[in-house]
Amino acid sequence: MQVTPISNEYLTQFKGNVKKDDKKIKAGVVLSSALGVGAALAHVAKKQGFSLSLSSIKKTPVKDWAIFGLYSKKNPNKRLLELDNPFDIIKIAAGSVLGGLVGGALLDDKKHLKSKFKESVNQLLGNVLVPIGCVGAASKLYNKNEDKILNLLPKISGSGKAVKIANTLIKALPASLITLVSLGTGILAGNKVSNFINEKLFHKKVERGIKGSDFAPHVDDLGMAISLMSKKSPFSSFVQRIVPLFLCVPGIEVGTHRDGE
Repeated sequence: MQVTPISNEYLTQFKGNVKKDDKKIKAGVVLSSALGVGAALAHVAKKQGFSLSLSSIKKTPVKDWAIFGLYSKKNPNKRLLELDNPFDIIKIAAGSVLGGLVGGALLDDKKHLKSKFKESVNQLLGNVLVPIGCVGAASKLYNKNEDKILNLLPKISGSGKAVKIANTLIKALPASLITLVSLGTGILAGNKVSNFINEKLFHKKVERGIKGSDFAPHVDDLGMAISLMSKKSPFSSFVQRIVPLFLCVPGIEVGTHRDGE
């Protein structure tokens, strides 16, 4: 029997089509993750008293929309959307993961669906719930002992602007370090826990390592560390505004995930 060899031209065309399909899948998953984040964010905004009616939104300048409003010294009492509540972060992350999972399930080959469910566990449990729990527990412990800790810190004498900034940084240092250490510990622990649960659920050895994208859901912790140095500032409120963008990452990771890739 004579076997006709596959031409290089055919292979090149086939690979090109696969890449195009992958791009379409990723684009669709990005959209579905963003929709999930948007829906959860709208719910959070409504709970905080922002109107979601189209007539109210049309009357409000874009710069004053809940998601875009920044702190200003000229208007310090301006109502701002707060995204520093752990439960709100969990809600938005869950919306992202659900959106990404639905998008991936609809657009990608069904043989990859199980791997997307496994990544959902990694993202929601390993990269969100466990790390947030660790940061919350460490923060609660710190708050109980804050006065004792701050009394141990050196204080620079003087009244100049530079001295005030230096003392503010020194005062914020313990809480910032505790936030970063507890976050790192939480991500490590979350990775172990989610791998263990996936092994029990899917009866297969799981060795999913920590990736750089796993830190994306925790840009809000950066905002918390910044707010300790400057509780209200345009920059600290800007960090909170970009939290939803970073929270799209878990959904994108879920929707595009394939075992072995």
